[in-house]
Amino acid sequence: MSALRRKAAGRGRFLVLEGLDGAGTTTQAERLAAALRADGHSVMTTREPSDGPIGTLIRQALTGRLVLPGGAGPLAQETLALLYAADRTDHLKARVLPALEAGQIVISDRYVLSSLAYQGASLSMAWVEAANGYAVPPDLTLFVHVSPAVAAQRRAARGGAKELFEEDALQRRIARQYEEAIRRREAQEKIVRIDGEQSVEAVTEACLAEIRKLFGRKRAR
Repeated sequence: MSALRRKAAGRGRFLVLEGLDGAGTTTQAERLAAALRADGHSVMTTREPSDGPIGTLIRQALTGRLVLPGGAGPLAQETLALLYAADRTDHLKARVLPALEAGQIVISDRYVLSSLAYQGASLSMAWVEAANGYAVPPDLTLFVHVSPAVAAQRRAARGGAKELFEEDALQRRIARQYEEAIRRREAQEKIVRIDGEQSVEAVTEACLAEIRKLFGRKRAR
C-alpha cells in the first residue's frame, strides 16, 4: 500500500466521479475531460469496472452472462466484491498510476466509494473497505447526487436491459449506503457533493469550480 501511495504523489491529479446509476457520471467525465483539455491539461478518462480482463468478467456478471456453475444464480456478493478489488489493483497499476506519474489528470468514472456503496449494501462495509485498503486515495471525489427517483427516471429513459444493481429498491438502499460511505471517508479524503439534478451544463460548471479550487485558481483560462 505504501508503495502505491508514494507513486500517487506524482505530478498528476486523480479525480473521481461517483453516484447512483443514472446520476450522469459517465457524461460528466467526458464533459470535464473536454473542458480541462481546452484549458491545456493532459487528461486521461477511465472507468471502473475497467476494460481489463477482470473488469470484463465483472461486466459479464453485471449483465447476467457470468453466473454460478450450473446456473445456480448470480455470483456471490463476496466474489463480486473481491473481483472489483482485484480489477482495481490492475487498473491502478496499468493505467492510473502511470498516467499520474506522467503528470496527467486522471478522471475515473467510479472508484472505491462505489464498492463501499454497492457491495456494502449486502456485505460488511468494513470488510469491503479492508479489501480495498491498498487503493490510492483520489485528490478529489465529486459525488453527483440525485434522488433514487430521478435516477430511476433517467435509467428508464435511456432504455436497455437492467444490470445486476439497477433494481429500484436496491438503488434506494445503495443511495443510503453512499451516505454512510461518504461519512466514513470524508475525514481522510476530499469528497464534494454536487447537485446532479441541475442541467447537464450546470453540473459540469459546478464540478469544474471544485476542480479549479483544487488546482488553486478560480479559472483555468
